[in-house]
Amino acid sequence: MTRDYIKKPENIVAAKPRLLNDNTMHYCPGCSHGVVHKIIAQVIEEMGVEDKTIGIAPVGCAVMAYNYIDVDWIEAAHGRAPAIATAVNRLNPDRLVFTYQGDGDFAAIGTAESIHAANRGENIAIIFINNAIYGMTGGQMAPTTLEGMKTATTPYGRRVDLNGYPIKISDILAMLDGTCYVTRQAVHTPAAVKKAKKAIRQAFENALAHRGTSVVEIVATCSSGWKMTPAKANEWMAQHMTEKYPLGDLKNTVE
Repeated sequence: MTRDYIKKPENIVAAKPRLLNDNTMHYCPGCSHGVVHKIIAQVIEEMGVEDKTIGIAPVGCAVMAYNYIDVDWIEAAHGRAPAIATAVNRLNPDRLVFTYQGDGDFAAIGTAESIHAANRGENIAIIFINNAIYGMTGGQMAPTTLEGMKTATTPYGRRVDLNGYPIKISDILAMLDGTCYVTRQAVHTPAAVKKAKKAIRQAFENALAHRGTSVVEIVATCSSGWKMTPAKANEWMAQHMTEKYPLGDLKNTVE
């Protein structure tokens, strides 16, 4: 009797999003990408806009996002996702257009595309995963790598005199007139996941309402690149990453 009661649909408190398909994810254990994928699928489903959503995935760990979330996708060349999103949205202004990018893609090779799309106020949402390392290509230094952080190309730690400072790209974008919403979130705890989901929904609503460019930075982990267990990576992220990249809204013009 109890079992039958639990099975009733109205008593389900958590379920896999319908738009998240059954393909086995290629992400490493503990990777933040899978959590963010789930959130995006949930938000699109809850908004009821799956038939009018177009995602842009570029090169990097996020390259196969199209394989997991069941909406229309276009794959962009490395760093060019905001440029592709611009064209897609201008040709289809009634669609929800968003990019899904890593820190190397968004803040290194794609810096120009990111800044100029945001400065133009394109009606797109940008989901930016910041794990401070190049995860797919072997763990090299990224533009967001912390000072003193060891990577494959900074084995003794990032040096400011040699490598420069970690770039806070979201802070730069928040200063542009074209951005309506810039926020920095994380997904390392249930409370953080809830806030990140709310932020992504806000970004998607802004895009559909033609309010300008929204940017949701997710401070994330890379347990493989950092050479840590998933649990330790979460702890390290909370202790070190959020000091340089504090969580919360950087800009919100719609409140």
